[in-house]
Amino acid sequence: MLKFALAFLQFLFTISSSTIIPLPSTLRASARNQSWSSPSSSFSLSFVPLTQSSFVLAITFNPGNVIVWSASDNGTGGAVVVDSDGMLNLLLNGDLRLVNGSGSIVWDSGTANRGVLHASIDDSGNFQLLNGDSFPVWSSFENPTDTLVPSQNFTVGKILRSGSYSLSLGRSGNLTLKWNDSVEYWRLGFNSSINENLSSPRFTLRSNGILIGLDPSFPTGMVNMAFSSDYGEGNDVFRFLRMDDDGNLRIYSTTGNGRTRNVTPTWAAVTDQCQVFGFCGVMGICSYRDSNPICGCPSQNFEPIDVNDGRKGCKRKVELEDCPGDVSMLQLKHTKFLTYPPEVSEQTFTVGIVACRSNCLQSDSCIASTLVAVGSGFCYMKTPGFVSGYQGEVLPSTSFVKVCGQAVPNPPLYKDTSGKDDESRLHVMVVVVLVLATLLALIAIVTGFWCWFYCGSEKSGYLSAKYELFDYASGAPMKFSYKELHQSTKGFSEKLGNGGFGAVYKGILSNRMAVAVKQLE
Repeated sequence: MLKFALAFLQFLFTISSSTIIPLPSTLRASARNQSWSSPSSSFSLSFVPLTQSSFVLAITFNPGNVIVWSASDNGTGGAVVVDSDGMLNLLLNGDLRLVNGSGSIVWDSGTANRGVLHASIDDSGNFQLLNGDSFPVWSSFENPTDTLVPSQNFTVGKILRSGSYSLSLGRSGNLTLKWNDSVEYWRLGFNSSINENLSSPRFTLRSNGILIGLDPSFPTGMVNMAFSSDYGEGNDVFRFLRMDDDGNLRIYSTTGNGRTRNVTPTWAAVTDQCQVFGFCGVMGICSYRDSNPICGCPSQNFEPIDVNDGRKGCKRKVELEDCPGDVSMLQLKHTKFLTYPPEVSEQTFTVGIVACRSNCLQSDSCIASTLVAVGSGFCYMKTPGFVSGYQGEVLPSTSFVKVCGQAVPNPPLYKDTSGKDDESRLHVMVVVVLVLATLLALIAIVTGFWCWFYCGSEKSGYLSAKYELFDYASGAPMKFSYKELHQSTKGFSEKLGNGGFGAVYKGILSNRMAVAVKQLE
């Protein structure tokens, strides 16, 4: 009786907080404005256009149409694409089925004849197929694709997948990022001392931007694991956790008003993108231009697999099997080939730099090697398969790659300036000497022209007197020639009066100073 009452209360709560979709119901890709929306319209299940003729079935957060779930291929994690005649059918038998315009089934929930009574979508973004007791037979929260939203639990057995990358949770409480479900390149755990399995570990992202881990065995019940850079800020910020196709796990925050919202990454699991295994594809080398990761090939002995997409990796222009007996080792400074579990235990050897190179050259099972750091003694011997590289100016590693014929290095990304100080100083001194010589030559030329025009001329004497007046103005006695006095008085033409010993005339000196000149009798 109590169980029935609880189930009935849960059913009433579900009815009141969710939009109910009855059986049967249909969504059509061609009906652009058709959707199944939550009560507040914060989330909608609809067809989202990729192009004018291709669509994906997705749950979106509104406004902004941020995709938080999509009908995806279980193998690749990629969204299933349908044409404009595609349909989503919620059948009478309880199955949710996505069909293409040709009528072929491209995705279904697998819930046929399992007692589904209706579907619902709530304001947390969860789409469910519910039975008569209002318990979920299938839900989007329990079948995530690449995204987690607040209040959605991530538990053992669930996987977020994007391309070759996946996020999973282990029994010990460790979140792990893997490439191709094998190479583990990142881990986040509750506590490094926890080696035992927990009873029911789970992770969830809170609406305030904090990623928390939970398990009944914890004293406080939960542990804060990661914080978005804007955690706790804004009441209108929608945050979500996404497994991106570049292999990184990020928290995003959406802000803004109206139909347009800004989506900004506010936390990343791998802070150095080049540390993501396989980011630049097989034999690709990841490096940075400014702060942006870029992909290239190890040397000119290689070429891109796809010239339009550096992330597809590189291939040898001549394969090793096509040049027996003509193999050499290309040396790559400041470069390492990423080596993570389980490869570490299989590919690590303790040798010096010479042996790290020569042992790989002589071994048919080695195609590249990396000395972790000079003096460390650790050498990774990379076997044929997927090899992923990272080149950076601060990396202490040196790597070697087998190539056919002579190794043809790329132009250096990072110049080695050691031992170049004297040469740099010499270049600076040469430039300084050339500049000084040029200035002296210009001064000599100007002085020559000045002397040629003015020296020995009447203007020269006039200017000489003019500059000597600086001393005259200071009160010191000055000596003027009769010619200068004759010029300044205009030939003694303006008489001011007579005084003792002679007449006094008005004069104007070269600096326009008025003076009285007495002509002695």
